Amino acid sequence: MTGGGRRFDRTHRPAQRGEDARPQQRRSGDRPARPPQRRDGDARPRPAPGPMIPRIAETALYGRHAVLESLRAGRRGFRRLWLADGGRDAPILREIIEAAKAANVPNQTAPREALDAISLHAQGVALETGDYPYAGLDDMLALAARRDEKPLILILDTLQDPQNLGSLIRTADAVGAHGVVIPDRRSAAVTPAVANASAGAVEHLLVAQVVNLAREIDALKKQDVWVAALQDDPRATDLYGTDLRGGLALIVGNEADGVGRLLRDKADYLVKLPMRGRIASLNAAAAGTVALYEVLRQRSRPQTADG
Repeated sequence: MTGGGRRFDRTHRPAQRGEDARPQQRRSGDRPARPPQRRDGDARPRPAPGPMIPRIAETALYGRHAVLESLRAGRRGFRRLWLADGGRDAPILREIIEAAKAANVPNQTAPREALDAISLHAQGVALETGDYPYAGLDDMLALAARRDEKPLILILDTLQDPQNLGSLIRTADAVGAHGVVIPDRRSAAVTPAVANASAGAVEHLLVAQVVNLAREIDALKKQDVWVAALQDDPRATDLYGTDLRGGLALIVGNEADGVGRLLRDKADYLVKLPMRGRIASLNAAAAGTVALYEVLRQRSRPQTADG
């Protein structure tokens, strides 16, 4: 049909009876057809959102013994105790809950994966706390005086492994040392990993973080404290042949280089462990543990007339 009348396109005529009703091809620029609107009666309920996993502070203490001893010591500020879902039956967990109640610390449960996000060694418990309360050298000397004991102080020269630091703090507490001194640079600090490695001993023991170890050694000497450096050195004497019963500061060096030269020169004497095997040395934690227990052994002996 021509002229000014309406034009029909035969290619888009409706399908006649008996013919296949083929879908029309959409031309570019055409808007897609809207899907049919669902009636209110057909609306399906949305699935309920899953439980939110709480976010526990990354600085939280973890590990059952570290958490329990921190609550017992009461030296930090406490914010919240976290417990894994369904994990309250173990005797030590009941102790933790009771200690938290005594300290007015609220507790909350969390999925185990939330605690595992802090550490795989969390053991189903975490404690959000304030910063670790470092002490001073004067606090350690005052503690020795209150106990009427000769000072025993462990000095760690740039010990960088948290496990070694935690192990030595645990040993220092076990032998009755009055404190541990660490530098504030190039050294592991007291972290949740160290607290866990020490089994919570760091929460009871005094730890000083100082700017200058050499200056602290000079201060100890003025208080009649002898300074011994544990070092495999030709000038060193055998640990078991050295009198360690007086006031003592024992220096243990880092894993790679031992005690630095400046502190070796500052020490009153050097001591070494006898080695009989093919391995020439022990790691810092093992060597320091042997030396500290030798101090304890000597101090536990009855005094004789000749001293």
